[in-house]
Parts: sequence; structure tokens; C-alpha cells
Amino acid sequence: MSLANVAGFGNAVPWRADARAETGRVVLIVTNDDELAQAMQIELEAAGFVVSVARSGPEGLHAFRSRGASAVIVDRMTGGLEGLMVVETLRTAGDATPMLAVGAPESVEERIAYIRTGADDYLTRPFDLRELTARVEALLRRCRGDRPTVLRAGAVEVDLTGRTARCMGRRLDLLPREFVLLEYFMRHPREILSRRRLLEDVWKSRATARTNVVDVQVGNLRRKLDPTGARRFIVSVRGAGFRLEPNGLD
Repeated sequence: MSLANVAGFGNAVPWRADARAETGRVVLIVTNDDELAQAMQIELEAAGFVVSVARSGPEGLHAFRSRGASAVIVDRMTGGLEGLMVVETLRTAGDATPMLAVGAPESVEERIAYIRTGADDYLTRPFDLRELTARVEALLRRCRGDRPTVLRAGAVEVDLTGRTARCMGRRLDLLPREFVLLEYFMRHPREILSRRRLLEDVWKSRATARTNVVDVQVGNLRRKLDPTGARRFIVSVRGAGFRLEPNGLD
């Protein structure tokens, strides 16, 4: 039986949310965690979003049907299934609104379930609220189809169309995986990226066994950004991961 047919969620009849705000920056948060809801709302509103909060799955669907949203953030909520029901109900109804799921720590099975059901992205607790905002903005850009073709951050530049990269004006000779890795760093400048996150998002691997593939590739990329070693563009953060410093550290 489909999750969307569980009592309280109604049948999967398509609808059209006609009340969507013209700004395209309206976010609906569906969670019964008041503390989390307040924190997310404050952060998103500070970034210029209009935010509404629903405290249950059925309430969230009602809010979406009546007022619409540019993006939906769905928490797993009590029992872990209610958020999944919201995602499936919207997708079964044919709605393509960007959806970000907020889930349990280190739960690969739950993440897979949300993605397969139709969520566009999945953020594991605990998370930095700035990352939440960045991911929502990325989903909206992707939806509008206005992703930039050239990424620039400090002395580093990546041309996504030409598949070329430069640092301090010098063209880099990158292998395909190194290019993808640099692109990922460029999309998250000065943000600490854990080895696990890089492994999952760049290598698309959920391997639990210890591996040094991330360290090796980051090391190779670091040397190509500045072969002299005079400036550090990718900094190791002890016990946390790596961070791109666009202008390099002396």
C-alpha cells in the first residue's frame, strides 16, 4: 500500500497550488519539532525567504494546497514516516516543487527512502543552518535552470561548460574526478566538508569501510592548485574535513 493512502493523507488526486508567491522565495517547513522550526525559520527569513510552518503531515499538505510554496522542507517527525508520506503524496500528485528532507543522523536507509520517494535533497541532523539555506537556494536555482556555467571564488575559476579550471590565472591539468571535486569545493567555499560528505556527494559512495581515497584526491588537487606550496587553497581541518580558501593561505 502506498504511504500516501494512509489515513489523514487523502488520495493522490493532482491539485494546483494557485496561491504561490510571485517572489519565488516562499518556503514551507513541515515539522513537529518547535525548536528546529524556529531556528530554521529565523535563518531562512534572515536570508530573505517568506516562511510558514506546519506541525504535521496533513497540516503541511493543507498549507501547500491552499497557499503553495517555492520549496518544502520536510522533517522526519515522530515515528520517521510522516515526512516520507508528505513527499510521496506530493510526488504522486505530480507536483515538482523542490523538496529538502531533514533526517536522522547516519541513517543511510532513510536517506535512500526519501530520495527514491521523490525528495530532491537530504540533510542529516545535526546541520549548520547556513548549509540548510544554501541547499534551499541551490534547489531553487536548479528548478529555475539558472545554474551558473562559470564558478568564481577568489583566485580560483571553474568553467563548467568548457570543463576547464584556473588558479591565479594558471590553467590546471585536472583528471575528471579532480575536476568534479574542485567543482564541489567551489560550490561550498570556506565551508568545512567532511570526508564522509565528500565520499557520498562526489564519489556517490556510502561505503562504511575506512578509505583514504578522499585524502589522496584532495592532496592531488591541493598540489595542482599551487605546485609551489606557497599558498594553501584547500585547508585540512583536524577531525572535521577540508575547507576551500579561495584566495589561499600563506
